Amino acid sequence: MDPSFFSMGMWSIGAGALGAAALALLLANTDVFLSKPQKAALEYLEDIDLKTLEKEPRTFKAKELWEKNGAVIMAVRRPGCFLCREEAADLSSLKPKLDELGIPLYAVVKEHVRTEVKDFQPYFKGEVFLDEKKKFYGPQKRKMMFMGFIRVGVWYNFFRAWNGGFSGNLEGEGFILGGVFVVGSGKQGILLEHREKEFGDKVNLLSVLEAASKIKAQTWASKEK
Repeated sequence: MDPSFFSMGMWSIGAGALGAAALALLLANTDVFLSKPQKAALEYLEDIDLKTLEKEPRTFKAKELWEKNGAVIMAVRRPGCFLCREEAADLSSLKPKLDELGIPLYAVVKEHVRTEVKDFQPYFKGEVFLDEKKKFYGPQKRKMMFMGFIRVGVWYNFFRAWNGGFSGNLEGEGFILGGVFVVGSGKQGILLEHREKEFGDKVNLLSVLEAASKIKAQTWASKEK
């Protein structure tokens, strides 16, 4: 066999593999393979069972969180994740303005592992509840697996959080993506629904405040009537 023919064949195979890898990397950094979120209806959220994290937990319907004054709710992907802690701190920076509006800030977690929630609390200035059935992460639960680690946006988010001084651990389930909700009082509905599309995809804080301001305006309007 002609050695040059063999070398040409190996070069072609190598070039083809390199091209395929480059294409895969390119596609992984688009939204082509990302699962599309399904919007949650108010009725769906209202019927979710949540538990307090006390020694003697109380189970209640999620609508209690927003029924009177509305609420801002963070569905935490993983309390020990430094990206989740960063977003929790960002949302907590809105607490003074939310307090002025009379709107509470809450978080839900999908599992209660060791001291993870306790260690999360310094970053989050609100009550945390357990959503054992992971309903706040639905109606269609979305996962990001190891593809997330080859996305440029994810690495940007990593460096942003690291530079911000945030740290974390690997305890607990962290592939089911989370989100943030702003829910109006009574039957006002869901005023903002942010679904995390990749690790560290944070909600826009101005959008949260804008939606929260609508809660107050609508509440006042209903009282005036």
